[in-house]
Amino acid sequence: MAAAPVWSVDPRTGKQREQVAVEATPQEVDAVVRAAHATRDALADRGVRAAFLRTAADRLEGARDHLVEVADAETALGPVRLTGELARTCYQLRAFADIVDEGAFLDVVVNHPDDTATPPVPDLRRYKVPLGVVAVYSASNFPFAFSVAGGDTASALAAGCPVVVKSHPDHPALSELVASLLRTAAAEHGVDKGVVGLVHGFEAGVELIKHPLVAAAGFTGSVRGGRALFDAAAARPTPIPFHGELGSLNPVVVTEAAAAERAETIGTGLAGSMTLGVGQFCVKPGLVLVPSGSAGDGLLKSLTDAVSDTDAGVLLDHRMRDNFIAGVAERTALPEVESPVTPGAGGEHTVSAGFLTVPAARLAARGEHDLLLEECFGPVTVVARYDSEDEVKAVLTRLPGNLTATVQLSSEEAAGQGRGAEILAELTPLAGRVLVNGWPTGVAVAPAQHHGGPYPATTSTSTSVGGTAIERWLRPVAYQGAPEALLPPELRDDNPLGLPRRFNGRLER
Repeated sequence: MAAAPVWSVDPRTGKQREQVAVEATPQEVDAVVRAAHATRDALADRGVRAAFLRTAADRLEGARDHLVEVADAETALGPVRLTGELARTCYQLRAFADIVDEGAFLDVVVNHPDDTATPPVPDLRRYKVPLGVVAVYSASNFPFAFSVAGGDTASALAAGCPVVVKSHPDHPALSELVASLLRTAAAEHGVDKGVVGLVHGFEAGVELIKHPLVAAAGFTGSVRGGRALFDAAAARPTPIPFHGELGSLNPVVVTEAAAAERAETIGTGLAGSMTLGVGQFCVKPGLVLVPSGSAGDGLLKSLTDAVSDTDAGVLLDHRMRDNFIAGVAERTALPEVESPVTPGAGGEHTVSAGFLTVPAARLAARGEHDLLLEECFGPVTVVARYDSEDEVKAVLTRLPGNLTATVQLSSEEAAGQGRGAEILAELTPLAGRVLVNGWPTGVAVAPAQHHGGPYPATTSTSTSVGGTAIERWLRPVAYQGAPEALLPPELRDDNPLGLPRRFNGRLER
């Protein structure tokens, strides 16, 4: 049987642009993984890794105009958004290069023998080593930042792990271009091009997670797809870590005092956040608890005006468009659900933004309205009107895990008066990032960032954004009683590499 073709498709028209590749066979997946595995020794040198990451950023920047043109043709996300996303991706590559140079991620700890301890402590030296080949499953909605050169790839390479990327079918041409640039950057530093493998096709993704030389996987996508791969990773003869970002409702609580103080600002801010990128951000606020009464009414008027002024947009593919329209229709058919601005089809290839309202009491107990507590991918949010703080608490206790949770407070509440601290405490168990008087769309690449959360937001406690994302691809190993001459340079007493470490209980820098 001939291999299935892989087409680049224009989401603005639904028409095929060009055939990019063919779907990989099991034999081809095996060859790509083995080629990646063979590059591990070349990545062992931290200096090479850091230089490779910086050169990769340079090569991407050098091809910016062409990359953005292809990305826009395949995703319809627009040159402005895509240029910013590419800049973010390059910044992230360089940030991981800095982390590699610093070396603190190795967590070096040295303990000399101590016979006076109970029990006695032998000579112990601990640090972290790379796991091996990492399978990376690209996301649809971030063709640069969560794709071939995105955070999973950058952090895995920084850790010393080769990668094999399963490209997303929404941007295969861009995936090929970016992979080629990364391989060119690798070759400039003596690393074989196999260090960044790329495969296409659904079955190739299944074969990839099962391959015995794949040591870990990173995924960003749907709950259904991510859970299937997660289960496959656990069912292997040798299970492997699977770090998946699956789905998130990203709840927002607006206090009555906040609504009374700045209804218009909150309404317009919410509209901008929920429609950003045509509502295709993983941190889009999908459920907003707004008080009943005049203060909440003012917020909804502002939201209505702002959303009504939002132009129709193109989703990443027509399958997502169909799912969005069907999902909105199913939700609006529920009892007591209203749509002040009705979301849905905006044209043959577009969708229009809108929002739904429902009494919060409908969400406080299990029932047919549970559908409103599930993510609907696209430019729509659910506004639940509450009559009391008890209703807010009841709804929050029913929510699954999330990437983010937000509270909008008044100036007095933010200063410590009222229930601000209590609401933060209620939101903390629900999410990996808790925001006050902000909006969750936009995930800064920073050392303190955490982009993850309780299941189903993610399948692990790790982050996929920020410096600590590198920890996903490392494991600790301790040497006991090893002679100095046999130890890796990172663990020797004289610290020839100048690494930050904890030496006999004292932190050295």
